[in-house]
Order: sequence, then structure tokens, then C-alpha cells
Amino acid sequence: MSSGPKLGNNPGANNTSLVPGGVIGDGRYRLLTRSGIDDRGSAQLWRARDGQLNRDVALTILTGDLGDLQAAGRARRTTERAMHASSFTHPGVSRVIDVLTPGSGLRMEEGVLGVVVAEWTQGTDLMDLITEGPLPAGAATRLLEPLGAAIEGAHHAGLVLGADHPQRIRVTPDGRLRLAFPGARPEAIARDDVKGLGAILYLLLTGRWALPGGPAGVPVAPTGPDGAVVAPRALQPYVPHELSSVAVRSLEDTSVGGIRTSAAILQVLDQIAEEEAQTALIEPISDEDDDGDRAVWTTQKPLGGRSHRRKLTIAVAVLAVATLGVIAWLGVQIVSFFSDESTNKGGPTVVIGQSASPGQSSTPAPVPAGPIQPASVGVYDVTNNPDNANRANRAVDTNPDTAWNTDNYFQPFPTLKPGIGLMASFAEPVKLASVTVTSKSAGTVVEIRIAAAEDAPLEETKVIATATLSAGQTQIQLNEYEPGAHVLLWITKLAGTGKDNQTEIGELVYTRAQ
Repeated sequence: MSSGPKLGNNPGANNTSLVPGGVIGDGRYRLLTRSGIDDRGSAQLWRARDGQLNRDVALTILTGDLGDLQAAGRARRTTERAMHASSFTHPGVSRVIDVLTPGSGLRMEEGVLGVVVAEWTQGTDLMDLITEGPLPAGAATRLLEPLGAAIEGAHHAGLVLGADHPQRIRVTPDGRLRLAFPGARPEAIARDDVKGLGAILYLLLTGRWALPGGPAGVPVAPTGPDGAVVAPRALQPYVPHELSSVAVRSLEDTSVGGIRTSAAILQVLDQIAEEEAQTALIEPISDEDDDGDRAVWTTQKPLGGRSHRRKLTIAVAVLAVATLGVIAWLGVQIVSFFSDESTNKGGPTVVIGQSASPGQSSTPAPVPAGPIQPASVGVYDVTNNPDNANRANRAVDTNPDTAWNTDNYFQPFPTLKPGIGLMASFAEPVKLASVTVTSKSAGTVVEIRIAAAEDAPLEETKVIATATLSAGQTQIQLNEYEPGAHVLLWITKLAGTGKDNQTEIGELVYTRAQ
């Protein structure tokens, strides 16, 4: 992310200590990158490193002149609200873990009136997600539902979250919108959260922001002669009428026709999601531009209770997509068989079988039944510093010309970290016959591991295969194992030598066993 524009004339807003590498909070938090600026509350949004607990955190830094009683009062009210909200936990909200104020006993830098410290949310910025254009309706609804559920839960608890600025929102690796930088403005009310939800939906569908005080450089939503925001359907005809209507009605302050609760929005989102699943109209996010940063999204049911019918319709949709995938795969195999020109640019496919471990009897390898697409894929890193996390989906986009790659390491593993990998999560436990890796990075050593959860500790994962990648396609055959929903491609040795140690993964194909 860019460090962004200066904040203006607000004393402390352009503080020279608020730069990457600077420290705050009596030297405890080292600033890494600025994620955004919320001018409405004189707040800077930073990713930082907690030197005491050795973990990344999200900082909402409230700036202003300590002598400005009005600014100091606003900052105090914001930190108080954040402290009250720290007792609220939900997957759609980053947990507040500390609040710093000038009177808290910590040395606060000049021009800093308060800091809200929250757990860091892995994934990508919301703004990065829409850089290449609006999202399909099915993707937008599934992204938004967890955040909407969090707002509804907070309002029932008498809390206001302040989810009304897009740079405060991040997209998790499994495709959920999350309030990553909590800290509601003093004047914010529950209605502002609802408006924020509608504005975020509008942004996902159109790429435009429909509330005042949005980020610089983001197009403003157009308005009609009456001053009302133009419906998304007028800008993007493919948007379902109900979804377009709920976005506009959420922004209206009128008592007639306006949507005033997040529950009403969730009801429409759930209805749209069911219709999308029933008609198999859910489309993946396009990723045609190699230079774009994309978050991974999933058609899995978000956390939080949903109907049995919802589970059934999503299962039907997943089955339909898997069936089409099998047909497409068979078609590709037939065409490839009769083609005079090999489509494997990197050379022939290398098949690596797995032998039984010492002391174990050999068992027949599973019989392949066809490819299966994971519901989501994300970068797995035990150091909490994943490489190119927002590009992980390029490894499963069925396009070998787009790739996810590790950072370039001056020293090989395990000098800086034991390894790095890609964790694939499936809609239900599966048994795989093989994993085929397309890569230019010959010499890379990988392990295929099974995990109980996408964030399971490495020591709790189980190795079921090992391989050294060749340039081109490497098919890693798997022995019998208990089905699982999470499969990790764990890289233990990068390609390259000397100060150039890096691996590129062009495509991962998971083949289901019969």
C-alpha cells in the first residue's frame, strides 16, 4: 500500500514519527505500513509490530494538538468507545487488545492523542480488492455477510463499531470482510454502521464510494437530480434488482423506504445468496491482469447460524461446479492426447509416487476420479509475515501463466523461517489421489500436509507426501490417508542459490480419489 497523502493542517497529522520504521507507545510498537487515513476522525491506520509480544497489530492512531481541548475530547471519547467494544468478539471484527492515551502512563508522541490497538487481520485491503473493477453479485454478498452479522451482533449489545470507512475494512484469506481498525467516531451512531454496510456493498458492486469523507482517489458515487445516490443497477446492469435496491435504501435517511437495520440487509443478502446457489450463477473473481492484487474469496457458508436449506443449496452449487470441472478436465485430456503440440511449456509431467514409511505395509495408491477446486487458498506462514498473501489465488485460477511466488530470500530456509506454504481449504473433507504442481522453480522441495484447520500449528499437521519439483509439471501421488478439508503445500527448500532463493507456483491441481 502507498503511504497515502498527507492529512492536511491537523497538528500531529503529519508527525515525522508516524512513518515506516517509527515507534509509538513508549517504543513498544514499530510502524510497518500505513493502510489508510480516516480524515473524519483525524485517524491514521497502521500495521505495526508489537516488540514485546512479537506479533503484528493494527493501530488506529488519533492525531491532533494536545492543547486543542475539542480534539483531545474527541480522541478521549473514541478511545473510551473502543475500550467498551473490547468485550465484543466476532469473526467480523478485529479484537481490541489495548487502548493508549496520554494519561495511561505511557509516553505519547507529540501530536498523538490516542491509539487503539487491535489484532492484525491477515489478507488484503478492501481497496485493493476492487482496483480492477466491481465484483460479481454472488461474491459481493458472501464477502459482506460476516461484516453485516458482526454489526447486527454489536448493535444488539448496545455498541457502535464504526464500520463506515472502506480503509478500515480488510478481506481475510477465506473471503470475509472484517473491521480491521476499530474505533468509532464520537458522533457515530448505529445508523452510521448501517449506512457504512450499504456503502461498502455499493463499493463492491460499482467501485464507487457513496458516503462523505471517503478515501482520496476513490470515485464518488453519482447522484440524481434529487440528490439521491444513483442505483448500482444503473451503473452495472448485471446487478440483481434486489441487491441494487438494498444498497441505495441503506443510504437513505428517510423513514419511508429506508433500511435502518443491518438485519434487513442480511435478510436480502441471504436471499440473493440462495438464489445464486440454486441457479449456479456464483462466479469467481476475475484475475486476468497479472499486476492486480486480489483477495481469495469462497462460496462456503460464513460462520454464524444459517438455515439447513442454505447449506443444501450451497452443496448443490459446489457439486454442480465440481461436475463441470470434471467434464472440462476430461475434455482437456482428450484434446491434449490428440494434439501434436504439447501444452506443457515447462517440459513433461514428472510423476512422483510415495512409498510406505519404514515399518508400515505398502497400501495401494488412491485411484484418481477427477480434479476438485478448493473453496479458498491462502498463504500459510508460521512467522505471521506471509509472502504475497493477496496473490495466493493465482495458484488455483486455472491459468498457469499467472503465479504466486515467495519473496526473494538472501538466505535459504530455515535461516529466517522454517518454510512457507499454500493452504487449500475445501467445502468438505476430501481424499486426494494426487496434487499436480506447475512451476518454473526446479529444485524446490515441498511436502503435502493434512491439517485440521487452515490456521493449525505446523506441528499438528501431518505429512502425507514429499517431492522435489521439476521445471514444468510435477504430479505428486498420495498414499491412503484420512479425508480432510485442509491441504497444505509446504515449501521446505526454495529454488535458487546464494542470495537468490525464491519459488514460483504457477498452478495447483488437486485430483480427487475415487
